[in-house]
Amino acid sequence: MTARPYQLVIFGASGFTGQFVVEEVARVADGVEFRDQGLRWAVAGRSRKKLEDVLQWAADRLAKPHLKSIDIIICDINDAASLAEMCKKASVVLDCVGPYRFFGEPVVKACVENGTHFIDISGEAQFLESMYVTYDSQAADKGAYVIGSCGFDSIPADMGVLFTRNSIQGTLTSVESFLSLKSGPEGTCLHDGTWQSAIHVVADRSNLRKLRKQLAFKPLPVVGKRLKKRGLLFYSNEVKQYSIPFLGSDYSVVKRTQRYLYENLKETPVQYSAYAAVGGLLSVIKLMFAGFFFLLFTTFSFGRSLLIKYPTFFTFGYLSKEGPTQKQMDESSFSMTFFGEGYTQVQDSQLRKPNIKICTQVSGPEIGYVTTPIAMVQAAVTILKEPDSLPKRGGVYTPGAAFSKTKLIERLNKHGLHFTVISRSEN
Repeated sequence: MTARPYQLVIFGASGFTGQFVVEEVARVADGVEFRDQGLRWAVAGRSRKKLEDVLQWAADRLAKPHLKSIDIIICDINDAASLAEMCKKASVVLDCVGPYRFFGEPVVKACVENGTHFIDISGEAQFLESMYVTYDSQAADKGAYVIGSCGFDSIPADMGVLFTRNSIQGTLTSVESFLSLKSGPEGTCLHDGTWQSAIHVVADRSNLRKLRKQLAFKPLPVVGKRLKKRGLLFYSNEVKQYSIPFLGSDYSVVKRTQRYLYENLKETPVQYSAYAAVGGLLSVIKLMFAGFFFLLFTTFSFGRSLLIKYPTFFTFGYLSKEGPTQKQMDESSFSMTFFGEGYTQVQDSQLRKPNIKICTQVSGPEIGYVTTPIAMVQAAVTILKEPDSLPKRGGVYTPGAAFSKTKLIERLNKHGLHFTVISRSEN
């Protein structure tokens, strides 16, 4: 790719998540990796005033007055020409404008047509998979990498499975992950943009099933012991908490990664299941009530309107239109624990039970506005700094497929996320 005015452009920089991505890019730009040549970056969106305000906000928080002079690009999601002009100026666009099912495709289209790399933080499986169907071939022709779900959904899960695989002496064949969220006395909170995405994902799940029928992928081969199915609610002896299947896009993202690694790199596919630990009985009761109303109200338009209008009420305060306070963010963290099984030699998988067990963990700060910006920005930096380690052709990729041969995990370890091996055993 020929040199462009900006290496990174943050689209939607004045949004709730976008402002924290601006802050993270500013930190990275002044870090060791860009100390010699600098990082050329800009912010983009509809309102110059709002973009100026977010640059002022970041300048004040980081005590970096020079941020106020960062370049601004005016463009609108409904103006294809303005999106094209933005993409022509950027090597990588970091798209922070969701819900992506409504606002993501115009940006993907503009990036692909102009040979610009694209990164988003979507947790919307239908959007992610439909972009693969629509743009993979064209992106390959243009040499553009379109990499979705590069935030909390689903960098920890996808890269965590690869970290687990790379941490054993043998062949990993199955992994279960358990997500645990921690908060301080004031609890945890997310901005309601995440809530709106979830509402529309559940309401439109029938179209996702149709899309997957259209893809008609052959099932991946199961190597070794088949991963057991869990219930909708169960007590996990692994994490000593009641747990439920994780409702985000992690499972579908990891499965797409494993398909790519199997079909293109001839690597053994890893079975995967994703769960969320919900705590004790009181948490289970709250979850049951919230889940009942959520599923009921998402089935009709008036119910969806109520869910969107009153996020705090329907989520017991976990989501709000204002988002979390700084104190809530500072006191929040997550851990995702992976329990894997495998074999010292892959041929043993046909003869006996797994003889390797491994437990790893990915942990980090608050998920939505600290971990997500870190993951998104480091994914973008990896594209800039390690082009020779990316897949040989452009296309639409998951994080694990795009970054399996890169040093992304090392980068994340240096910027606040931690990939660790808890235990390993071999029979």
